[in-house]
Amino acid sequence: MTSHTAVAKVKRLLGAEKAGHSGTLDPAASGVLPIMLNSAVKASNYLVEHDKGYYANLVLGIETDTEDTTGEILNTFSGVIPGIDEVKKILPEFIGRIVQIPPMYSAIKINGRRLYDLARKGIEVDRKPRNIKIHRLHAEVVDNSIYLDVYCSKGTYIRTLCSDIGKKLGCGAAMGSLVRTSVGDFMLDAAITLEQLEEMSEDDREKLVIPTESLFSSLKKIDLPEFFEKLAKNGAEVYLKKLELEAEYSVGEWVRINGTDGFFSIGRVAEYPNGIAIKSESLFI
Repeated sequence: MTSHTAVAKVKRLLGAEKAGHSGTLDPAASGVLPIMLNSAVKASNYLVEHDKGYYANLVLGIETDTEDTTGEILNTFSGVIPGIDEVKKILPEFIGRIVQIPPMYSAIKINGRRLYDLARKGIEVDRKPRNIKIHRLHAEVVDNSIYLDVYCSKGTYIRTLCSDIGKKLGCGAAMGSLVRTSVGDFMLDAAITLEQLEEMSEDDREKLVIPTESLFSSLKKIDLPEFFEKLAKNGAEVYLKKLELEAEYSVGEWVRINGTDGFFSIGRVAEYPNGIAIKSESLFI
């Protein structure tokens, strides 16, 4: 099932006018897919920035055109397949800031065309390397298979990580199963399946919808008096020197913006000609 299909089903079941998600999952993958409804769809761009967790099956000894086991096998290693200790030994080389070349079978656009569309036609093009960050990377054996526990920045391709690990080991590798275990503060153990959602009553489904503000609970809050609230809602900058603020804010920092009736927006702190100010970037009203 594609992420688009999952969003469409949730939209129908909740009777929402709009729906969106926080980052595409491969059709063969499963796991966490936060879905935003109605005005919360504007939060999609913010959630996409969050770090993500994955649990992936590392299949050693093969290389495929898609970098996972759904693709066509290009090479098969005939030597002795490395064990878990050899895998663990090289993992530190992939932790921290590293560079990845996105796979051809990806949704990235080059000159207006999706890479996977080109790949299906047998066309390969040069892809720009991407800077990513792997915060955590562990390997373990479960039922005689090797699995990777990964916590990484946005834009990380776990298929490519598996492929690069195989190249480093000299035997090749591809990704088997993939489960997304987290997106920001959204965890797998708190998620529900589409099947569970379909079986629920309308009232129980409504109880699952969380307030938009909770998406930004980790951000500092700025309370605006009515006059400045109107300015912010109209897209004007609100200069911090004109506000009585207890906390300190840094240029580039995201903040929650509250008005007389509570939360209504998020914005960034930025430097303008007349000083440091906040400007609403997404209104949730």
